[in-house]
Amino acid sequence: MLSLTKVINVKSVIVSALAVLSTWICLRLGIKADFPLTLIATAIVFPLVFSIGTAYARREKALEEYGSLKAHGRSLYLASRNWLPTTNEARDSELKSALHGLLSACHDMFTGPVVAMPNYEARIYGEFDRLSHFVTAMRDAGLAATECGGLNQFISRMLIAFENLKHIYEYRTPRTLRAFSEFFIVFLSVLYGPFFAFQADHFRHELFFVMPILFVLILVGLANIQDHLENPFDQIGQDDVAIHPDRFIETLDVEVTGAASAR
Repeated sequence: MLSLTKVINVKSVIVSALAVLSTWICLRLGIKADFPLTLIATAIVFPLVFSIGTAYARREKALEEYGSLKAHGRSLYLASRNWLPTTNEARDSELKSALHGLLSACHDMFTGPVVAMPNYEARIYGEFDRLSHFVTAMRDAGLAATECGGLNQFISRMLIAFENLKHIYEYRTPRTLRAFSEFFIVFLSVLYGPFFAFQADHFRHELFFVMPILFVLILVGLANIQDHLENPFDQIGQDDVAIHPDRFIETLDVEVTGAASAR
């Protein structure tokens, strides 16, 4: 039921009411016409399908970059635990704190308004600076220069992943295309009143208004799906990308504990 409310909402009811009113007026006045449905496909369906496909591709890209961010962060942690002969709990704790701070800042930025992005960027770049100091600490502890270079590559890839996530968050699918589709959903729902009145000759009286309502529910439903996919971080739809800093840090400890018990 919750998913249904994401597709059918107040906008669906309002536009359906306009379509029904237009059909009723055309029936009363005897205004009927057999309009071609290709106009609907050209003006609404094709742009909506293109927008949905683009928004879905952006979400998949966001998942890929988020996975890269976590994977390279986990690689840094495993290097801290295993690449030197002796462990350093203080260094490991500092690294976990930096990784948690980084993901927490990313969560706060991506779920907040775009206008507040500069404030969160400062926090995120500060956490990357802490990660850079972690590599320095590993070098001072005796890690080979080539291996330190590998750790710097991990951080570089995390930076690339964050920048890609930031651009997905900041930029949307073409707004003019979305506005175009939304305008024609309302406009054609009213304009096609004569077409629905023409089709009503083939139905019983109690089914006169089924076609305009079904027509609107399909088109507005597609538009609502596109809206929910538009921002993959807003946590409104069920398909959004969720960032869980605490869960990520907990899995680091579970993984180390499991390895220790196996030995």
